Amino acid sequence: MARIWERVRGKFQRFALTLPIMLAVLGPGIITGNVDNDAGGITTYSVIGARFGYSMLWMLLLITFTLAMIQEMCARMGVVTGKGLADLIRERFGIRVTMVVMLLLVFTNLTNTMGEFAGVAGASSILGLNRFLVIPVVAFFVWLLVVKGSYRAVEKVLLVFCVLYLTYVISAFMAHPNWGVVAKSVVVPTFQMNPEFISLFIATIGTTIAPWMQFYQQSSVAEKAIDLKQYRYEVLDTYIGSFLTNFVSFFIIVACASTLFVAGVRVNTAAEAAGALAPLAGKYASILFAIGLINASIMAAGVLPLSTAYSVAEAFGWESGVGKSFREAPLFYSLYTALIVLGAGTIMFVPESKLIGIMLFSQAANGVLLPLILILMLKLINDKSLMGEYVNSRGKNIAVWAQAIVMIILATTLTVQTVLQMVRN
Repeated sequence: MARIWERVRGKFQRFALTLPIMLAVLGPGIITGNVDNDAGGITTYSVIGARFGYSMLWMLLLITFTLAMIQEMCARMGVVTGKGLADLIRERFGIRVTMVVMLLLVFTNLTNTMGEFAGVAGASSILGLNRFLVIPVVAFFVWLLVVKGSYRAVEKVLLVFCVLYLTYVISAFMAHPNWGVVAKSVVVPTFQMNPEFISLFIATIGTTIAPWMQFYQQSSVAEKAIDLKQYRYEVLDTYIGSFLTNFVSFFIIVACASTLFVAGVRVNTAAEAAGALAPLAGKYASILFAIGLINASIMAAGVLPLSTAYSVAEAFGWESGVGKSFREAPLFYSLYTALIVLGAGTIMFVPESKLIGIMLFSQAANGVLLPLILILMLKLINDKSLMGEYVNSRGKNIAVWAQAIVMIILATTLTVQTVLQMVRN
């Protein structure tokens, strides 16, 4: 008995010693995963639940594993090299490739930032707020947070915002779903040879694994100076973030499937879904859903421009980092400011009827860039001169290349479909 007690006490002491280190490392993966549930993502999941019920829930398991594998590679490159993804692309592939990638990234993330402020506008209308007041306030808040805050302060605020995603969990329970049917839908795959089903199937993958995520997480890992001794904790951070993004997605789909799908209510945006929930699941479920949308949009409206500024600064050797002042990193902060001003300013003067078009366009832009980023990442992660013994194993290479090929096909298909839909509209 004494020996058992000694072992238990020893394990507890080791855990007590490692817990502060683990908590200090956690952040980049969790924030990246949660911000992935942005306005465009929430719109996609809301439409899926409203139009096809629980039938796509099984996909989330597959997407979680794929996302975790891709983001772990970014974390590993950040830990081993101490550099961001854009920095490594410039060093290994030259300025021409870097220029093409950065132009696509800036354009893509600008359209995504517009999509986030479109989410703010939509949620504001549900909550009875004036978007011409809310959008400038949100834009100033996210700008001030990054420009005046330290990296630690920004990370803590973003982690607090992550907690607010629980509003979707509560909304789902308030919708009173049939949990038996939900559980069956998670483990029993179903597929419909329906153009709309296929389109949303592809969109789910495209909106869950976005190019900005790879750049942001690796830059965050590099700025936090996480070393190889702490690598296992960053892997845990990455896996938690990958799980949380689809955990939240699961409850968004459940909330809409249990109410809107059952009632035959069709919606095109997350804001419409939030408004439609009121008569079906109660006013508070609708309010919680809208609060979740505005929370997600605010987080992404800050992180997407920040990810872009990090990447461009790394690519061209500019001073960068949230810990630096505007005077120390003027180009970094100027780009960050410009993206917020353009994103918020555009949505201020765009009619509400056009907001969904902006979200669709941002998804198409993601589809153009994602295949290129995946190929460059796989070449970098297998470069022994760069990664040493931390290159991918053969099994992981086979798995990730297979996933990359499938995602390239799906992302390309989604982009073509989205462009055609925009032309028709």
